[in-house]
Amino acid sequence: MEKEEKKCGKCPDGQVFRDGRCVMPEVSFTALVMSLNASALLHLGEISDPAGGGRRQDLEMAKHTIDTLALLQKKTVGNLDDEEQQLLQNVLYDLKLRFVQAAAAAKEKTSAT
Repeated sequence: MEKEEKKCGKCPDGQVFRDGRCVMPEVSFTALVMSLNASALLHLGEISDPAGGGRRQDLEMAKHTIDTLALLQKKTVGNLDDEEQQLLQNVLYDLKLRFVQAAAAAKEKTSAT
């Protein structure tokens, strides 16, 4: 039976309120994919760094994270349910598109100077 997990506003970042206390979210394939997605978005400069609050772009690290997700997709063929497979496919598609756009913008910015 799956227990209800929710953000209560009282829990530290990354934790959820469950069974009357703040705990880490359940370990799942979906949580892993979403964590890697957040990491890639952070490196693409799409989201703020939770520690420092600023945005910084590191395309090499973004590519590494995207490549990690691609490896995960390759190595899990036939072992994911339809929902997990679709999530991974959608996340990878979105991140690859964002990476191409960010790389093009960075190249444009470099050539303009």
